[in-house]
Amino acid sequence: MERKLFSPYEIRGLTLKNRIVMAPMCMYSVEKEDGAATDWHYTHYETRAVGQAGLVILEATAVTPQGRISPQDLGIWSDDHVEGLGEIVRRIKRHGAKAGIQIAHAGRKAMLPEEIIAPSPLAFNEKYKQPKEMTKEDIHETITAFKKAAERAKKAGFDVIELHAAHGYLINQFLSPLTNKREDEYGGSQEKRYLFLREIIDEVKSVWDGPLFVRISAKDYTEGGLDVADYAVMAGWMKAQGVDLIDVSSGAVVPARIPVYPGYQVKLAERIRQEAEIATGAVGLITTGIQAEEILQNERADLVFIARELLRDPYWPRTAAKELGVSIQSPEQYKRGWE
Repeated sequence: MERKLFSPYEIRGLTLKNRIVMAPMCMYSVEKEDGAATDWHYTHYETRAVGQAGLVILEATAVTPQGRISPQDLGIWSDDHVEGLGEIVRRIKRHGAKAGIQIAHAGRKAMLPEEIIAPSPLAFNEKYKQPKEMTKEDIHETITAFKKAAERAKKAGFDVIELHAAHGYLINQFLSPLTNKREDEYGGSQEKRYLFLREIIDEVKSVWDGPLFVRISAKDYTEGGLDVADYAVMAGWMKAQGVDLIDVSSGAVVPARIPVYPGYQVKLAERIRQEAEIATGAVGLITTGIQAEEILQNERADLVFIARELLRDPYWPRTAAKELGVSIQSPEQYKRGWE
């Protein structure tokens, strides 16, 4: 029987050699608080490409200085960042992997000394600053910042862009009624709360013709918040706008208790895939090849996003292949140890 985990996957003309995606994970490793890539980033991402992941997606990369989660975040708000990001891309691609970047704005979850912004002036909790409510000008400037980030991602040579609309960061703050209390065209009904993301997608698509992913938090785990049914509707809107894949995570828009167990978010990806008829990526405590293969064989998702397991084992694709009885091509330099 063919193992789907190691079968190619085509999306908007891009072919991934397998279905294994390194999920974006913040590294907080920028050294001069300038958003520039460092030796750490070069080594970290290239190693996962050597390990034979099909797609390596960079961490949340800020579209404005104000949009950083921390001063140690990667940035894509300046043309000065293109060279360093391009070097990461070159290092990833020379091992047969494809390169993706997650572009993001932290909104009220930015832990910075300067003023922070959000759709409404509500702090995440007592440890976070109270944000300023965004003006229309702030909103339009931020949408433009996402567009310019997409232009820079294209210049740097990335194959995939992922918009970070999850985990309580700015786009997620607009989507959820728990964090968006606006009374203008960007707040109120679900369709109005979606407008910010709608306009970002349109602007990004105006300069980017490659695969476009959106990461969502498909469940708020709080009364009055959003659930997967709401996101299935929005996923349909995203599909109509030309989004290619929904990367389905959950939680973190407000403090909440989240029941965590192996594959706890897979059912969310499966439902969105079925109801919106759009490709999905599954993520969340996926640690074994058998588990990943089950997700794909049962058509619960199209790609498997591996996060912390790839921090523990940069060569997890080899580990999964051995578990599934599959022989995969090894890096030429590692053949003595892999075969």
